[in-house]
Amino acid sequence: MPSALKSSMPTVFIDGEAGTTGLEIRERLAGMRDIAVRSIAAERRKEPAARAELMREVDLVVLCLPDDAAKEAVALAGELGDDAPRIVDASTAHRISAGWTYGFAEMSGAQANEIANARLVTNPGCYPTGAIALLRPLVDTGILPADHPVTINAVSGYSGGGKSMIASYETEKTAPAFELYGLGLEHKHVPEIEKYSHLARRPIFVPSVGNFRQGMLVSVPLHLDTLPGKQSVAKIEDALRGHYAGGGQVSVVAAETLKGRIAAETLAGKDEMQLAVFGNEKLGQAVLVARLDNLGKGASGAAVQNIRLMLGLAAA
Repeated sequence: MPSALKSSMPTVFIDGEAGTTGLEIRERLAGMRDIAVRSIAAERRKEPAARAELMREVDLVVLCLPDDAAKEAVALAGELGDDAPRIVDASTAHRISAGWTYGFAEMSGAQANEIANARLVTNPGCYPTGAIALLRPLVDTGILPADHPVTINAVSGYSGGGKSMIASYETEKTAPAFELYGLGLEHKHVPEIEKYSHLARRPIFVPSVGNFRQGMLVSVPLHLDTLPGKQSVAKIEDALRGHYAGGGQVSVVAAETLKGRIAAETLAGKDEMQLAVFGNEKLGQAVLVARLDNLGKGASGAAVQNIRLMLGLAAA
């Protein structure tokens, strides 16, 4: 079990608060009166001694760092022994590592409680959040076999690419309007998707980026006649609704209300995620879609949700 809080009001240190995700987390926490955010002077942010000193004093550290730096920060915190803080790592460094709890609270009925009691939580990636939300309930209920050949297509706003990509769109004006990437099929998010979706076969994942700042769509096409039993669009939607009936930040939207169209930017600035099942029973085809903000439920919003769970605070 986690140790007691170090002060009456829980304290958080964002290691890497000047980056895109760090800034978003800080902005969210700034509006919360039950959490105090501690910082290091800008000129000392890279000093291990200064960082260790603050880690010793706070209840929880959020790592918004490149992977190698995140690993170094975890080692630094580990040297503090009983004074080590709890950690939420927003990098990809520990997504499938042993000893780390996956920070997707709605992934299973027990996940929120596991996060609440964990010392080390790895924040999910934006693309995996949408993919796992669609796939995990179907695999666990047997609607989708674990070894089914799954294809995942996704588009994200350019803010997911960090400062250099943001500059290429907003300042330099050199980026294309739309671009597929990761076509070597070795995107770093694939192992995470495979593990937490309970897939036994590596999925094909094709990401893309569009000329809009925030928002994301993740889609999974399915041929219903390749699934076991007599599956239908309604059964798939019912399975998703049943899985997410407990609340949280994930909901299922009736496809008919969307009238055959779904925009990526609708949830920009929000921390929720919407799922929809589009389909044509006559053709035996369906497309599952997750819509979220790549900086919200796909990054900073999920981190804040995990922070509050770990600190024993009610959902914001």
